Amino acid sequence: MQYTNIYVMATFTSTLPDRLLAELSEQAADLSVPKNKLIERALRIYLDHLKKAAYIKSYKRLADDPDIILMAEEGMSDYLSEIDTNLA
Repeated sequence: MQYTNIYVMATFTSTLPDRLLAELSEQAADLSVPKNKLIERALRIYLDHLKKAAYIKSYKRLADDPDIILMAEEGMSDYLSEIDTNLA
């Protein structure tokens, strides 16, 4: 059985500053890729970056949360007790 990826594509129309569009055209030509593919790749990288930044921000916020710290300390205490029990 052979599987094929089917991607649904939508048409999106936007405006860009002239200089940015010129840079896009130059890079697309240099890389021998269509402009839409270059935009797609750049947008995917940017969205992944935003997702990672939000993830990091949430961890930093939790690092200062006293309830989370207490829960982690209690969990670590239980973990160390379990190790001591298993080593004995």
